[in-house]
Amino acid sequence: MAIAVVVLSRQQERRKLRNQLEALDIPLRELVDLGAGGTPLDSLERLNPRLLQQRRQRLMASWLVPFGFLAGVTFTFITDLDTFAFAGTIGSHLLGGLLGSLSGLLGSFVASQSVSGEEDDRIRQLISRADEGLPLLYLRTQPGHELPWKLLQQAATSSLVRLDD
Repeated sequence: MAIAVVVLSRQQERRKLRNQLEALDIPLRELVDLGAGGTPLDSLERLNPRLLQQRRQRLMASWLVPFGFLAGVTFTFITDLDTFAFAGTIGSHLLGGLLGSLSGLLGSFVASQSVSGEEDDRIRQLISRADEGLPLLYLRTQPGHELPWKLLQQAATSSLVRLDD
């Protein structure tokens, strides 16, 4: 599956390119007008940095929370501290595991905000182009199909940004 965003200088160029792409026999999954006169960039999950960060956070939490729980339980077994003596032996270990899982959740928030994705710079570039008022065209093909790169390179007056799945 190929994903690209074509940055054009005028609306007429975007309409012309859109008509050319629709005339070709390429199975496009998405063909969206973005920026000036089109839909906002943040409406597409792939081009919304906040949604990408939330997806990274959920992915990190899916393994940090269980790992934190196991680490908390293991720590209470190893140290044999009676920090939570009021909860009894088993309750103390479970509370240690709960605190470990909460620290894993907190770690997933912190780590997802401090780590940037591979495509964040390219997405920021597209956001700035849309803020300048340039029209953009978002293309995504069906799996196993390529985009007509020659046509896109000829049409891209400003830039052509490739985003792969």
